[in-house]
Amino acid sequence: MLELQNIISTCIDDVARWMHPNRLQLNTAKTEFLWSTSSRRLHLLPMSPIRVGTDQVMPVSVVRNLGIYMDADVSTRSHISKTVAACFAILHQLWSIRRSVPRSVLQSLVSSLVLQRLDYGNAMLAGIPSHLTKRMQSVFNSAARLLFSASRYDRITPLLTQLHWLKVLECIKFKLAVLVYRCLHQTTPPYLAQELHLLTRLVSVSALH
Repeated sequence: MLELQNIISTCIDDVARWMHPNRLQLNTAKTEFLWSTSSRRLHLLPMSPIRVGTDQVMPVSVVRNLGIYMDADVSTRSHISKTVAACFAILHQLWSIRRSVPRSVLQSLVSSLVLQRLDYGNAMLAGIPSHLTKRMQSVFNSAARLLFSASRYDRITPLLTQLHWLKVLECIKFKLAVLVYRCLHQTTPPYLAQELHLLTRLVSVSALH
């Protein structure tokens, strides 16, 4: 493990040297890192610091990258928890002004402030457990009830249908389908399109039958 830590530190040094002539600077004070493994092996992860430049950085259990929270056990619990909490906080504020603005304005606010948060990076949520899906879906349901001034006992499906909102799993599948479509039509960056391999073009496709 010590050898691996040294390799990582050397790689970071190479990145820092590349950044300098490109007028960039590695901020070691804000640098975080985590070791990733399954939840059953988290206790085996090293807790010793890693050298980043001249600083010693301790490993953390959660890191944030481009607004996406990643856990050491490669789950999405932290991301979903923070997203759901932020969305409900916004819905609570919108609830206090619901009688002061037209419904069209309220729907626009919900779409831009809440649904955008739920939609951001949701492709990485493919395959999440059902209990996490329910937490995300609860935000959709609460937002729909807010727009229709419905009670918690009213059926939610007709409200979502009237708003033309997909459910959480449907949103994730739609995002992945759009991504695959764009890869097939070469409208994504090459590093994405090149990683898409059609089963019909694989030599070993007969093994799938």
